[in-house]
Amino acid sequence: MGNRNESAGILAMAATAFLWSIAGLFIKVIDWNPIAIAGMRSLIASAVIFLYLKHPDIHFSFPQIAAAVANAVTMLLFVCANKTTTAANAILLQYCAPVLTVFIGAILLKEKTHVENLIALPLLAAGMVIMFFDRLGGGRLLGNVLGLMSAVTFSFYFVFMRMQKDGSPLESNLLSHWLAAGICIVASLFLPLPHITIQSLGAIAVLGVVQIGISSILFSVAIKRISAVQANLIAVIEPVFNPVWVFFIIGEAPGVHTLIGGGIIVSAVTIASIITARRSA
Repeated sequence: MGNRNESAGILAMAATAFLWSIAGLFIKVIDWNPIAIAGMRSLIASAVIFLYLKHPDIHFSFPQIAAAVANAVTMLLFVCANKTTTAANAILLQYCAPVLTVFIGAILLKEKTHVENLIALPLLAAGMVIMFFDRLGGGRLLGNVLGLMSAVTFSFYFVFMRMQKDGSPLESNLLSHWLAAGICIVASLFLPLPHITIQSLGAIAVLGVVQIGISSILFSVAIKRISAVQANLIAVIEPVFNPVWVFFIIGEAPGVHTLIGGGIIVSAVTIASIITARRSA
């Protein structure tokens, strides 16, 4: 039973990362300010989650609120980091999170990190650096600091969601998207009105329903079954999917750095996940 639960968690987390990865593709076709995109995406996602839960159990416990705040802040920090440093820097810095999760998880969750996950960490770091090697830049200090801060809050998000493994962590995502939507919609009042087209409405609907809404449901399934560290490690495959989408939709072939770095990441995550699943058999 334990093996089946862990395998289901691994698959749900991989599916979550897969859905997260479509963001860049659809955001590119929306000619709106990033704050407006983030706000509307969260508003739609919160509706999807609310309909799924039907009767959400919002009890305002510390883990529930902490996870909600951490997720909302992560989304806002990442948007701001993308505006103030290079996209590659923002992604690479945010995915320092697994390293932080090892330490934060050990302190707050008392979860032991298995050897295979510890070995996977430097491999993932190497894969990310190779993958983005030709796109990394100095960037602005503020943007790089915001990117690193998003790694910290992203890590806490995984840990606080894992704290709710015996309950229903999905309510934290509902609260986080209400919070993010509220902040972004208020901020959007001071920005130029977005240019609304059929294409932009379709793209924002996909982002809200699929990329965030359904992925939030899958993530809540995953985090109940696998450790915060393992979930965070699997999440690192998200940027690997981006060039795959670009190849199939736009026809742009990935470069050598992308292929080598992505191959290292996928291999490390796959092998570590298989070893972990077999251990619990």
